[in-house]
Amino acid sequence: MAASNGGAPLVVFDFDKTIVDCDSDNWVVDALGATDRFDELLRHLPWNHAIDAMMGELHAGGRTAEDVRACLRAAPLSPHVAAAIRSAHARGCELRVLSDANAFFIDTVLAHHGLAGYFSGTDTNPAHVDAAGRLRIRPYHEFAAPAPGHGCALPSCPPNMCKGKVMERILLQEEEAAAAARRRRRAVVYLGDGRGDYCPSLKLREGDYVMPRAGYPVCDLIAAGAPPAAAVRGWDGFEDLARVLLGIVDDEIARAVAEQGEAPAAATTNVVGGAVVPDCRALPLPLPARQEAALLPQAVRVPN
Repeated sequence: MAASNGGAPLVVFDFDKTIVDCDSDNWVVDALGATDRFDELLRHLPWNHAIDAMMGELHAGGRTAEDVRACLRAAPLSPHVAAAIRSAHARGCELRVLSDANAFFIDTVLAHHGLAGYFSGTDTNPAHVDAAGRLRIRPYHEFAAPAPGHGCALPSCPPNMCKGKVMERILLQEEEAAAAARRRRRAVVYLGDGRGDYCPSLKLREGDYVMPRAGYPVCDLIAAGAPPAAAVRGWDGFEDLARVLLGIVDDEIARAVAEQGEAPAAATTNVVGGAVVPDCRALPLPLPARQEAALLPQAVRVPN
């Protein structure tokens, strides 16, 4: 259990191409020799339904849930990511996963690398192995009629999951907890790479941070669309992910310590996280923490 630290942010990770350096659905399908069949399914089924159907066909062909687990244990996960997770947790951060993968894949990978215990929760597509031994994968938001779906109008959100809706719930829970404790809401940091990561980025507020993977679709969307209110801190490679994330964590902890040493009125103030990077596809490396802190504007803060 991480030591309690009131200034440490809540860190929310995407999974595919953020924690693991692959798309976990494609990784499993490719490893089990079903790439062409999966491509056929995708021609007439939404992705979430297609991966569920693919698991059914693999099971019918003699593949087991343990075969799927074995593929996932070989999925690439950088030691820099593992170290960043452990270090952020040791600094007092609460860690969560928000992913359009599925619970079976995520749980298997995190458990294999000894990382499951560092996360307080996961929001993803539910999955389980049924009585026949077949892996079932369901949508996070049911969208087949008569289910209403998630109702988000952003075209970047797939029908089975709007991460922005989940981020709104997380932020509301954070605000309620802060109000009950009579403290300011801790910052939220969101890391992601894909189109579905744009919506939760837009839900974040001033004082929060979005960490998009440079050169990936979420960067194109941030560069071309409405900029997030949160500070944008890009990363390019997993060593960079660790450096940028831990820099944010250390800055937030330092700010909380500084606030505690100021007059009582200062306890209600925050520091705005910084300016949005205009071209997310060519994100500059952040300045060293002490230089960056000197350049950032100070503002009164009012707390996806």
